[in-house]
Amino acid sequence: MSGPLRTVVVTGAASGIGATTASLLRSRGDRVIGVDLRDVDVCADLSTAAGRSAAVAGVAELVGPDALDGLVTCAGLSRAGAPQVSVNYFGTVDLVLGLQPLLARSAAPRVALVSSISSTQPHDPALVEACLAGTEATALELAEAAVADGRPHEIYASTKAALNRWLRRAAVSPEFAGAGIAVNAVAPGVVLTPMTEELVSNPQWKAVMDAAVPMPLNGYAPPEAIAHALLWLLAPENTHMAGQVVFVDGGAEALTVAVGVSPAGR
Repeated sequence: MSGPLRTVVVTGAASGIGATTASLLRSRGDRVIGVDLRDVDVCADLSTAAGRSAAVAGVAELVGPDALDGLVTCAGLSRAGAPQVSVNYFGTVDLVLGLQPLLARSAAPRVALVSSISSTQPHDPALVEACLAGTEATALELAEAAVADGRPHEIYASTKAALNRWLRRAAVSPEFAGAGIAVNAVAPGVVLTPMTEELVSNPQWKAVMDAAVPMPLNGYAPPEAIAHALLWLLAPENTHMAGQVVFVDGGAEALTVAVGVSPAGR
């Protein structure tokens, strides 16, 4: 092999799904540029506009005059709070938009976002609209209000619902579809990372997760299950998927949304 197959940026590459995805990409010969807070190629804080700009600049410096073939956005926060708005939504969207010129240089550019089954769950419509309008300050205010109102759990769902809607709009735009850039997402159910393993070991929290995200096919997913789906979205062979959210959730979305069966009614 004379060189790397493709050059791919992975955000959140230091742990969890991001680390697993980066490892699989490297194992097949791809060059991976990791973005995270530490222990990666580009250290940047995606919770701030300055940090996102620094991440884009850092990637651009490493890519140089070459093309960027893929982008996977795994960075995100699960702890309920206003910072989820900045990292989960704006930290994804701003990176995708900022790296679009580098992706447009590739012969087969691909973007794979990480959404969530939570995008189908109750959320704050006003917060979703503020995200889509690009008004981060307003979105943060609405998230703080959700915390004050005892609705912090709606913030994560809102960021992922907004991301899904942004994806649908952006994927078919001249800047992406028109430039040959395929943009799609994977929406995981419960994934066994170090953070969720702590919850799974707690019977009370496990019962909550099982009720919210019933996964009849093989139960909770290892990170590899999500990473392999992301790799397919990145593949040059993925020529005609645009704006799709692929649920890799053991059947949770089909059971609770498409079929309309509540967990208690199974």
